[in-house]
Amino acid sequence: MSTDAIVLLKDDHKRIRKVFRDFQGAGEDATERKGRLVDTMIELLTQHTYIENEVMYPRVRELLPDLEDDVLESYEEHHVADVLVMELSGMKPTDERFDAKTTVLIENVTHHIEEEEQDWFPKVREGLGRKQLQEIGAEMLEAKEKAPKRPSQPSALKKTVDAVLD
Repeated sequence: MSTDAIVLLKDDHKRIRKVFRDFQGAGEDATERKGRLVDTMIELLTQHTYIENEVMYPRVRELLPDLEDDVLESYEEHHVADVLVMELSGMKPTDERFDAKTTVLIENVTHHIEEEEQDWFPKVREGLGRKQLQEIGAEMLEAKEKAPKRPSQPSALKKTVDAVLD
């Protein structure tokens, strides 16, 4: 298994995209299945956001200061996804806006993934050596072990993001 940070994040992206496709193909009346898929989405996104916010973004910010604006935009995109995840975690699959809110989450995260993979990852790979990406990847694997699987309270989430940005 590779410990290259970008490879690890792309692997997460593949898993997340698969759950998105499964949700989109579940059909209108697949309420129970959609509920399980959203639970999986919440878990995957919560862990993924955690390792990016706690390890990848701070390290890239430190090592590649020219990418500061990209990192700040990514934090904001994560914040939007975190709000939607938080709201979905408190909803039932039978709630009127459950499908709509999930669709908005999928659209936002898909945009974020595409931006990262097409624009940001190539810049990071070019700016960091193989050894640095492997070290960051090892840190991310360690962080993933202690990463939450469900979102915390919004105030705690905001404090975490604010602390990282300060």
